[in-house]
Amino acid sequence: MKTNPDARKFPWAALATFALACLLALAPASVAPRVVAREAFDAGAGAESSATREGRLRIFDEVWEQVRERYFDPSMRGVDWQEVRRSLRPRAAEARDESELYAVLTRMLGSLQDPHTRVFAPGESADWRVQRYVSVGVSVREMAGEVVVTDVERGSDARRAGLRAGDAVLSVGGESAEGLIARRLAEQAAGTSAAERLLAVTRLFDGPRDTEVAVVFRREGQTRERTVVLRREARTRRPSFEVRGAGRGVRVVRFNVFTPEAAAQFARSLVGELKGARAIVLDLRDNGGGEAEAMADFASTLLPAGLSLGRFTDREGRVRLEPTTRAVLLSTADSFARFHGRVALLTNARTASAAEVFAAALREAGRARVVGEATCGCVLGIERRHTLPDGGVLDISEMDYHTAGGARLEGRGVSPDFSVEPTREDLRRGRDRALEMAVEILKTTEKAE
Repeated sequence: MKTNPDARKFPWAALATFALACLLALAPASVAPRVVAREAFDAGAGAESSATREGRLRIFDEVWEQVRERYFDPSMRGVDWQEVRRSLRPRAAEARDESELYAVLTRMLGSLQDPHTRVFAPGESADWRVQRYVSVGVSVREMAGEVVVTDVERGSDARRAGLRAGDAVLSVGGESAEGLIARRLAEQAAGTSAAERLLAVTRLFDGPRDTEVAVVFRREGQTRERTVVLRREARTRRPSFEVRGAGRGVRVVRFNVFTPEAAAQFARSLVGELKGARAIVLDLRDNGGGEAEAMADFASTLLPAGLSLGRFTDREGRVRLEPTTRAVLLSTADSFARFHGRVALLTNARTASAAEVFAAALREAGRARVVGEATCGCVLGIERRHTLPDGGVLDISEMDYHTAGGARLEGRGVSPDFSVEPTREDLRRGRDRALEMAVEILKTTEKAE
């Protein structure tokens, strides 16, 4: 398939940037990044101060103008952008400090109902490879109308206090969980999409570092409510990659971000611990995306070279990026052995951006079955980051994405071939029914062949 010449020239690094927004949005519970960005350093001395009225207005106007000129949808998703400016500019002018100013900017961008288009105050930008965040050590999700604990970090106050996977969170800081989620959505002028609600749930425990919050929870099958006081502490989530067996020639590969290092590890494992495997389960659950180069390298080990992995188009409809599979990997100089066995993919609502592109490409090519839950539907592209006058950073969705077959993933995601949603009992017992089904599908397919 012919590729737009301009698309060939477009830097692959652009997709790494688009993944950044999703990684931050879907990182472990209570994310509050405090990573000093290169852009903030580059702003250096002489940056416009948000301490003055003139400085705040200049910052506000620059965000508004940049979005108006560069947003992937010229219609601004039906939002009256001029009216947004008229209503929020006075609030920016009267903001008492940087925090209030950036709350106004976040509200303005929230009107687009696009979690990719985001603003970061000075010092709050992202290191997408190593996520540094503030957390109480608890991850949650909504299940059957309740906020349920899905994971409790080892060594955390929450674990010591007896909080377990499967427990229902009733209130946080004296406010009901449902009410807090609704308030966070309202504060950010967020819409009602699954991705925006997921983000609000993920940030249920948000708050300043080294502060405490009271959490009321109830164990399944019990009526008694329990209260624990949890401390918000700094944590780090690094890229991970693991391979383990699942019996009868099936191997499970799990990684949390698409990086060149992970792609190189996977390529090496195909001639190492995966050698001789008849089938592979790639666990993409909670994988927030990553670099386009790494994603294409992963796909290249499973698909023939020269296949399109979809197209990113700008506001004029021009193709700006068209990643393809290739015969030589960019992540490693070593030769690789393409895997020809059966493949299944595990996904959930926190499978985002490049991970969704990867899953859609393999499924469209008939190369893999998708098991689990629908993905985030968070696939827009950011061509370049913009440094604001005060050293803050603005990310703008500049490109839309369609698969090679023409399907648009933004707001829709990838639906599984076999739907499996965990239950509270599964969480409590540590049972992974999605993985069980994936392994069974692969074994059944082998028998049929």
